[in-house]
Amino acid sequence: MSPTFTSFEVRNYRIWFAGALVSNVGTWMGRVGQDWLVLTVLTAGSATALGVVTGLQFLPFLLLAPWAGLIADRFPKRRTLLLTQTMLAVSSLLLGVLAVTGLAQLWHVYVIALLQGVTTAIDNPARQAFVSEMVPNDKLANAVSLNSASFNLGRLIGPGVAGLVIAAWGTGQALLLNTVTFVFVIAALLLLRANELKPAPLAKARGGIREGFSYVRNRGDLQLVMLLVFVLGTFGMNFQITMALMATKVFDKGAGEFGLLGSIMAIGSLSAALFSARRKVPRLRVLLISLAAFTVVATVAAMAPTYWTFALALVPVGFSALTALTTANAMVQTRVAPEMRGRVMALYMAIFMGGTPAGAPLIGWISETFGPRWTIGIGAVAMGITLVGVSVWLARSQNVRVSYESQRRPRVRVAVTSLPTPATAIAPVPEPARWPRCSGGG
Repeated sequence: MSPTFTSFEVRNYRIWFAGALVSNVGTWMGRVGQDWLVLTVLTAGSATALGVVTGLQFLPFLLLAPWAGLIADRFPKRRTLLLTQTMLAVSSLLLGVLAVTGLAQLWHVYVIALLQGVTTAIDNPARQAFVSEMVPNDKLANAVSLNSASFNLGRLIGPGVAGLVIAAWGTGQALLLNTVTFVFVIAALLLLRANELKPAPLAKARGGIREGFSYVRNRGDLQLVMLLVFVLGTFGMNFQITMALMATKVFDKGAGEFGLLGSIMAIGSLSAALFSARRKVPRLRVLLISLAAFTVVATVAAMAPTYWTFALALVPVGFSALTALTTANAMVQTRVAPEMRGRVMALYMAIFMGGTPAGAPLIGWISETFGPRWTIGIGAVAMGITLVGVSVWLARSQNVRVSYESQRRPRVRVAVTSLPTPATAIAPVPEPARWPRCSGGG
């Protein structure tokens, strides 16, 4: 089997991937439907209202991360996912019914967005950690990348389908169709063979949350990755807002063109996920280079003069952003002890997505004050400043040297020129043979 799809050798993972793929298509349909409902039905194109909805969806990631991570490590992950997926299906059904019947009000969307945010905050760390129970450790990085491919294939298909459904039948029908797709992931969970799963040791109830924080506090490599994804997630990954604003306010387009932007961007994201799936070991240099590329191409997208040049610019934006996120996710998952994976991934997702409650309303305000183009430009500026700061810190504190080698296959190499002092040393990984160190592997 191709190295890109090596995780498909595991039956349980094949079933999970198929169910999750259908659900991901529906999820992106639901996001487009929800955004369109707020922008065109419940408000007169209010960027602030859209930002509030997005913020409410992601606020629970920040507030509930410690408890969500403990739930993932304390209880069987399969059972947790069955419960959360069912709850998400019910909330999607409720919003769809309200939209179809014409009873939907803005506060309804706010409440449902918050409920979905709470459920997703619990679902996400369990979902992330559950992958390691389906595949052996040597296939974990590949499985993480294929999960990203599934998510972005859903992003490729979902917005386009949503745009067609909204244009033909209405926003409520798109939301109801999202509800149907949850059946597939629930069925996949029920079809998994329990005897082929490898459940991680369950965490103790007392002191479990404190233990998770302590673990990350002593791991400099994890802290560096989390800092980078925080900036990217808070300022650079508000695409559901920025694309809606660029489509409607800058280029004066409708639902079909808005949905198409998500699909075009997903071409780059999907390519990045498949590209990442071929790498057995996630490396720091790939993370840094992809973030630098994101800074450049996001700047280009912000200055795009026409709808189609903006759409084309979204391909490398999606590629660079997803390469960074997939690499960061795999670096964290492969470098964490199994019994700590749920709590660490919860903190990771809280840092990545938890900045959105502040970032999304800020993006809405920036759009109304400085113009929609700055909703993308602010991400490029923030990421560029962060990369400069991280580069200086790595060079001075961690004795990192960056070089360019002009060979038949030119490459950028990130290397440690000398051993760091004990005061600045990155904490060693518990099992060096399985989890290579961040500083030397870049």
